[in-house]
Amino acid sequence: MKKLLLIDANSLIHRCFHALPPLTTPKGEPINAVYGLSSILLKILREHQPDYVAAAFDRPEPTFRDEIFKEYKAHRPPTADTLVPQLKEAHKTFEKFGIKVVEKAGFEADDVVGTLAERFKDSEALRQAQGDDFELKVIIFSGDKDNLQLIDDDRVVVELLKTGVSKTVTYNKAFFLQTYGFSPEQLVDYKALVGDASDNIPGVMGIGPKGATDLIKEYGSVEKIYEEVGLISKKVLQEKLEKNRDSAFLSKKLATIKRDVPLEINLNDLKQGRMSKEELKKYFEELGFKSLTERL
Repeated sequence: MKKLLLIDANSLIHRCFHALPPLTTPKGEPINAVYGLSSILLKILREHQPDYVAAAFDRPEPTFRDEIFKEYKAHRPPTADTLVPQLKEAHKTFEKFGIKVVEKAGFEADDVVGTLAERFKDSEALRQAQGDDFELKVIIFSGDKDNLQLIDDDRVVVELLKTGVSKTVTYNKAFFLQTYGFSPEQLVDYKALVGDASDNIPGVMGIGPKGATDLIKEYGSVEKIYEEVGLISKKVLQEKLEKNRDSAFLSKKLATIKRDVPLEINLNDLKQGRMSKEELKKYFEELGFKSLTERL
């Protein structure tokens, strides 16, 4: 079975930046996030040995989420001055590893990942293009739990960074159900109710994780909850839902990863390019990554 590795680059770089102590290149430039990224790439490429791989980045332009909710992520502080140049350098890092960078103005990295996963997970469609015996598994590597909504049985799994940048946990549908008590596609309904403070998604005021989980288990979706909201026996809960109806539907829209971003790309475009150990060694030496040079 072939493997497609989709890397949520922005979440990975931010996680490395905040998890690792300050590091500088021999020229004195900040480089800790790129060091962490390079270390993780060495590890996951060795472990997964993917046939196809892509790195998805956010773009600086406003996204469709900003257009429908001006306060989306509004409370986040500006990107640190020492991280900005590293985000630019990371594009070069992926190039050195032979990994194609994919990004699209108006959309986030999650949307790019979601679109690529949706497009290439259909083995039947791929068999028509690649041959009858073609099978593909999609592995999403991220530090952001939002990507868990993209899980599709064992065809699309998410390898999620736990704490720091060294430990990960892999979710398929069965493990997600065991962990959360509802299915991966219902994660957006959960977020529609509880919100998401990190993205400034409001949710329904007064409903917490347990209340949201119970509602999803009973009704299945936000739409179904509101179809039967008048029948909910707990008047306080009914009032909370009624009062925050617009917020719930807006929150679901904000939390839902797009799977139809207009990307002109096919699977063969994502074949890992040439990765020269000598070039990578030289690159690491320029950045002062002595320990990574030794790992090569």
